Amino acid sequence: MRGIAALVIAGSLIASVTLSAAVPARAETDAEIEQIVRRQVQPMLIAAGGMAVALNIDGRTLLFNYGLADVARKTPITSDSLFNLASVGKAFTAILLAQAVKQGEVALDDRVAKYVTELREGGDIRSVTLGQLASHTSGLERTPHQSEPSHRGPYTLPDFIRYLNAWKADEAHTPGKQDIYSNSGFVLLALALERRFGTPYAQLLQTRLLAPLDMTSTVLPVPRGNARGQLAPEFRRRAVQGYNADAKPVGEPGNEQGAFNWPGTGQIYSSSRDMARFLAANLGTLADKGELQAAMALAQEGVFTVNPRFTQALAWQRVKNDDLLIVDKNGGLNNTATYIGMIPQRRLGIVILSNCGGEPATRIGRQIMLALARSPATVSEHGNMGD
Repeated sequence: MRGIAALVIAGSLIASVTLSAAVPARAETDAEIEQIVRRQVQPMLIAAGGMAVALNIDGRTLLFNYGLADVARKTPITSDSLFNLASVGKAFTAILLAQAVKQGEVALDDRVAKYVTELREGGDIRSVTLGQLASHTSGLERTPHQSEPSHRGPYTLPDFIRYLNAWKADEAHTPGKQDIYSNSGFVLLALALERRFGTPYAQLLQTRLLAPLDMTSTVLPVPRGNARGQLAPEFRRRAVQGYNADAKPVGEPGNEQGAFNWPGTGQIYSSSRDMARFLAANLGTLADKGELQAAMALAQEGVFTVNPRFTQALAWQRVKNDDLLIVDKNGGLNNTATYIGMIPQRRLGIVILSNCGGEPATRIGRQIMLALARSPATVSEHGNMGD
């Protein structure tokens, strides 16, 4: 357990925004909710770390902030600070796919080779479907480096296509037969969506998801020729400094990492205020967003049963905890830890954004939700509903 350093700024309740008026009253006050959040967050804070938390409870959003965005500048984290979402960004790609499926533009059973035409005839990759890519059942490794350890540096698009054409679906990597968490699969899925619509991934994300949700602080890096992309200056100024588990700075604010380096493969940055909109939409509590929320619901549906407690959806995980179902997605790099989770039957969700790698954001998020979901007020209002 990490000690609380003197530089940590005490958490504060930043805003309470009503997203839906027609919701039942809850017994917990905002201060009581903040105490539940602080109890889980505060022991994890270190001198170089901080967290932004967004809660959605019965259609209402609460935003809390703890700690420092930058130790050297003594800059506090705010609800508008930008964090690297890491693999939480996969949920965005899955929703773009689900939206295209709902609109009849693609099918989950479409083979990826239908859209990425460089995949050679006779290659095992040609049997992989879009749905398998989105549900981590394609059989592709986490990154190409696992099967090509001699490859140095990030993969360009030609490198990636070469890897895919050489990939073998052996018994341990048979499409549709096992759960293998795969960054490669989601990179290929984003590429397939680009090809289907003849539009760069960043533009697809902006026009089909971010703009409809008024998410104005959620961005991808701007391409820079052959160099790794970089956030535009107006966003980079709001990006937090990332730190590793030893409280050492990692890269510059807006740092981009990963095995892939071409436009559309960078990590998404967002704020807790923007992610609160994304969370509310996924919980189905935003007005006039019915079609988009229907696509989000499709992405949350179970696809592949891994064990009795865990089912993989499209990017999302479905985890049973006694009588409650948690739908969530986590992410992490050496300088960021992120989590978005929901208990739909309790109309409850949370986003956690940390600028310190190695933080247990998933455990913190689930514990906060479970504490709120099992409070006497919640149980009496919503009943003990099943999955």
